[in-house]
Amino acid sequence: MQPARGIPGYLLAILGLFGWFALLSQFYLIIEGRVVSVPETIIRYFSFFTILTNLLVAVCATVLLLKPGSAWGRFFARATTGTAIAVYIVIVGVVYNTVLRFLWKPQGLQYVVDELLHSVIPVLYFLCWVLFVPKSSLQYKHAFGWLIYPAVYLCWILIYGALSGYYPYPFVNVVDLGYERVLINCAGLFLAFLGLSLFLILLGKFLSRTKN
Repeated sequence: MQPARGIPGYLLAILGLFGWFALLSQFYLIIEGRVVSVPETIIRYFSFFTILTNLLVAVCATVLLLKPGSAWGRFFARATTGTAIAVYIVIVGVVYNTVLRFLWKPQGLQYVVDELLHSVIPVLYFLCWVLFVPKSSLQYKHAFGWLIYPAVYLCWILIYGALSGYYPYPFVNVVDLGYERVLINCAGLFLAFLGLSLFLILLGKFLSRTKN
């Protein structure tokens, strides 16, 4: 099935298949290797920005492929939506491959899932954004609205961590680092989100001009 505009259907199918396979496989692996109850394990699974953002990509690809004319299809086809998702998934790839990759050595299926979630899908979606997502309507003011998702996420994991003692990422672990260091890290992340958002808007404007 080929959407009327935007990312070609075969790329949406690949993104969707990669995304759902990786997400379901990671869910199986975390349940199989759980050290806490199943409900708590499920909460922890959905406490990872990587999981939530790859889920966003998978849903976006699936909706654009199967229901491009629906309200959700029109939402995901917007330049602002597509670019915001590009910001989030690129941050996933950059943070993992520069900070977190060297903290462990996954094997077998976990290695495959790890590469899909943190490298293959971020790169593939970014290339789809560069090549196919319409960008002419992007405005710099949009970047500030795109900060809502990471802001809500960071608030959630800090509250959840305070209640449970579990933090999904070492750079937000209040137990080990204290609130001052964690808040500094969060401020750095916000600057990274904002900086990348502004850069992609600038790049989008440049790419739109070169096509005209």
